[in-house]
Order: sequence, then structure tokens, then C-alpha cells
Amino acid sequence: MSLTIRPATPDDSDRIVLFNQALARETEGRLLDRDVLGAGVAQILADPSHGQYFVAEDGDEVVGQLAVTREWSDWRNGDIWWIQSVYIAKEHRRRGIYQALHAHVRETAQSAGVAGLRLYVERDNEAAQSTYAALGMHESPYVMYEEFWLAG
Repeated sequence: MSLTIRPATPDDSDRIVLFNQALARETEGRLLDRDVLGAGVAQILADPSHGQYFVAEDGDEVVGQLAVTREWSDWRNGDIWWIQSVYIAKEHRRRGIYQALHAHVRETAQSAGVAGLRLYVERDNEAAQSTYAALGMHESPYVMYEEFWLAG
């Protein structure tokens, strides 16, 4: 395996959309609207203020991804990066690809002076939770609430 981690480009858009659709289906049993999802991915790729995708390539094939969005923390006087849209192609799992993506994002965040990393994970996704714990993350004491008005 010849793994490379790099920032995503607009050329990666179709693969990112496919990965996000698979992620929603596998983790939540949801079917995402391709038009809405495609527009959302295009927005992040076009405007870094919305976030950034990183992809893992094995040779010329994109085999994994994660996105980072930013939250300003007045308590820490700094940015917190939220890791989201994590997906590794099924046939490439359990090979250290997420670990490489996570390490790259951690190093990038630390060199940029980011205060820390956060993510959320489905309560029943024990495999992901054990992966995050093994990488030094710990369960937050916060419970998350949400309210949405737009499709998605």
C-alpha cells in the first residue's frame, strides 16, 4: 500500500459524494439527496471558510476521507476543529488509513495553533469509538442536541 494524505480538490467531488452517501446509509440507514449533498461538498471544496476535506489515496485511488469544520471557542480563545464525514472504503478498512488521516489532521491542526479536535459518533458505532479512543481521544462529558430546518 502506497498511502498519501492530501487536501481534497474539486476533482475529488464525485468520490466524496459517493463516500458520504455510503456513510449515511451504513451508519444511520439514511438516503441523502444527491443534489443537496453534491452542492454541500462543492461549497466546502470551493470555500475553505466552510471547512476542508482531506483524502487518503492508495496509488491513484481515493480510499478514504474526512472533513474538518471549525468552531470558535471563547473559553479557549482558539479554534476547535470538528472531524466529520469520516469514511474508509469497505475493502480498505482495518489497514491504518483512518489512523493516517487522523494523524495528518492532528499535525496540521497543531501547527496551525488549533486548540483541539472534536467529533461526534453514533452511540452504537462501537468500532469507531474504539478507534477514536485508541488514537488518544476521549468521550466528552457533553450531550449533543440539534434542530434542523433544511433538507438533509
